[in-house]
Parts: sequence; C-alpha cells; structure tokens
Amino acid sequence: MFSPSQEEHCAPNKEPIKYGELVVLGYNGCLPNGDRGRRKSRFALYKRPKSNGVRASSVHVISTPQATKGLCIQREGSSADSLQACAMSLSPTEEAISSRGQHSISYTLSRNQTVVVEYTHDKDTDMFQIGRSTESPIDFVVTDTISGNQNDETQITQSTISRFACRIVCDRNPPFTARIFAAGFDSSKNIFLGEKAAKWKNPDGHMDGLTTNGVLVMHPKGGFTEESKPGVWREISVCGDVYTLRETRSAQQRGKLVENETNILQDGSLIDLCGATLLWRTADGLFHTPTQKHIEALRQEINAARPQCPVGLNTLAFPSINRKDVVEEKQPWAYLTCGHVHGYHNWGHRSDTEANERECPMCRTVGPYVPLWLGCEAGFYVDAGPPTHAFSPCGHVCSEKSAKYWSQIPLPHGTHAFHAACPFCATQLTGEESCVKLIFQGPID
Repeated sequence: MFSPSQEEHCAPNKEPIKYGELVVLGYNGCLPNGDRGRRKSRFALYKRPKSNGVRASSVHVISTPQATKGLCIQREGSSADSLQACAMSLSPTEEAISSRGQHSISYTLSRNQTVVVEYTHDKDTDMFQIGRSTESPIDFVVTDTISGNQNDETQITQSTISRFACRIVCDRNPPFTARIFAAGFDSSKNIFLGEKAAKWKNPDGHMDGLTTNGVLVMHPKGGFTEESKPGVWREISVCGDVYTLRETRSAQQRGKLVENETNILQDGSLIDLCGATLLWRTADGLFHTPTQKHIEALRQEINAARPQCPVGLNTLAFPSINRKDVVEEKQPWAYLTCGHVHGYHNWGHRSDTEANERECPMCRTVGPYVPLWLGCEAGFYVDAGPPTHAFSPCGHVCSEKSAKYWSQIPLPHGTHAFHAACPFCATQLTGEESCVKLIFQGPID
C-alpha cells in the first residue's frame, strides 16, 4: 500500500495509482481486429496528473426558449420553492446551455421550460467517460458486442449504445472509491435530456433522469470470488441514484428508488450499456487475479502432459495465445455433453441430430462437438485454478470456479431479456450446467 506521501500520480519514479480496469465481455484478450487507441477490450483507469472531476453547483430555470429572462439560479441549499419563484436576467439562453467553459446538464421539461444544472470543477475527483462516440471527451470507446466474437462492424445496422453512455468518477484520495453515473458530457461539456427522456424532480428539489436505453449495474454478492452469487440488476440515473429496472429498457416511466443501494462500484460489478457489458475490476482485485503469464504457464503445463486423442492416439496441444482464434492440427476438440476430449475427426454424425452434434466414440453420448479454446482474458477469472472446464456451446476453457461463476450470471440481452453467456465470446450458454468438466486422456506410454 502507498502511504499518503507516495500517492502523487505525477511524482517521479513512482508507479501511477490505478483505480481499476474495465473489461468488455465477449472478447478473449483483445478486439478481433486488434486493440487500437481508445478502442480496445480492456481499459485501465489511472489517477490523472490533474483532477478533471466536476460537481453540481447551481441550477438555472429557463422559462422560454428564446428569452434571457426566466433564467433562474438556485444555489446549493436553496429551497425548491425559490427555484420556482425566482426570475433573474442573466446570460443568454444559448450561453447557459452551450457554454464550453462550464459543464452542465440540461433537462427539457417542455417546449417552454428547461432546467440547466451547472457543474464546477472538483479537485478531489477524476472523471472517465465511456461511450460509442470517438469524440475527445470519451476516454473508452465501446461498440456493440456481437455474440461469438465476430465483431464485424458491417453487421451492426443501428447501435443501441449511447454515444456518451456513462461516466465513472473516482476519488483521488484513499480508498479511491469509484462511482458510476448514467450519461456522459459531450464536446460542448453538456448532457442533454430531451423532452421524451425520463426525467423528474426529486423531493429535495434536484433534477434527475435516465438515458434512452439506460445504464444497468449488477453488484455480485460476496465480491468477485468463487463464492460469489449474482446480485440484482439495477438502473443508474444521471445523478447516480439506484432504481429498479423499467418495464422495458427504454420505457419513460422510471423504476422505484432503491434507497439502501449505491452507485459505488465494487470488484466484479457489471455495467450494461445495452449492446455491451463491462466488468469492473478494482486494483486490489486485479492483484489477486491470475496474470497473462500465469495463464500461459497453465497452457504449457497442459501441453507438457501430452494429452492424447483416445481414438487416433495423436498428441493434442492448445495453440499459443497469439494464435487463439486459428484452429490448428493438434487442437483439442470435445464432446460438450460428456466432456471427452479428442482430436479432430469426421465421424460420428447422426442423421437425426443437428449438423454440429456427434456421437462420442467413448461413451456414445450425442452432443455438440467443438474445438476447445483457452480463455485468455485474465480479468474474467475468479481464481487461479487450472483450465478444466469448457463452456457450452462455444468451447472456451477456464478454471472450474470461473466457469461455474459465469454460468450463473444473467446478462442483459436485447431490450428486456437476460441469459448466461460465455465471458470470452458472449455466446449464450446452453445445456443443463452450461459448462462441462473436460476428460483428457494421458499418453499411453
């Protein structure tokens, strides 16, 4: 741990303080076409040399869209009645809403009234923004995840991810708490909630709202360990309050306020942006997570044991991590109903079954027959155990506890469905257990 005197990010010869990392579900270590710039499968949040956080400071009520009159200010601590009553002549409307020098959130209540909340600099926090936009305010560019790890942009006709989807605000001082908020500030430093967006005034007088498709968060019970259980999916508002889910993803009626829950991210929290799901790993959680080197060592250990195809008796080997998407001659294949591992062969087809289902020559069980792929994204592992289990039907392999953890996590799918999916490729899991223990045969000699 760093002592307070060691916590300056920009101090010479000091490691920068890491708040945590965001890992996009559905990618096995990198994007299909490679990680480039702000668009990648994993994003680390470090303490900035200079804080860029903001906090709410004043509220403006614009009564008419053209005039400068009707623009009211409510300073922090003022009553809701004073917000309604005041009528002060300030700067022009467009300056109040579109000023590039000041962050603001605009709530359009009607054609004749807009509430603008101005934000001021907060020296104690760092802000990181996530969204589909490639504009400069976005720190981490996220695009729609296509099931099966085939993220071909031409397949995405209309993205459901917001251009400025959400923002994460981290305390610059220990314990470096991270909080999530729906929506992000655009290039004009503004967040606009239009007339049709879900928005409201809270009992204490401050405005809040939801984005079109919402930002959902799930905190696992018991942290991100082999003992964890899935939590309940909630929706996060623009101001960071927690609500139950709407009836449908884009319904105008908000859910109920959940007063005993917060927007504080914990190790293993899942963030869904309606098209992509992100896993939050804390710096401390990552410290106990297997590294890429550890996963590579496990791969070499399996290959060193020289597993064999029980029929062809040829030696099998997992391909190197940098060739994790190319089927090779020695690639292990498995029957996902029984778990028996073989080399590739072209027999066992049953005319009464689907094309990818075969009959296992060892136990006569009929089921999917697929190549096995080592799960290379270390952030998805809940422990450092050996890769003994495979997800069905994709064939990604990881530790038993990791496989069983993800098999029980309901992930948002589309606008109102939930199902478990492989974290390495986002394929919906099938079968009674969603994963199977692999049965390797060692060399006969």
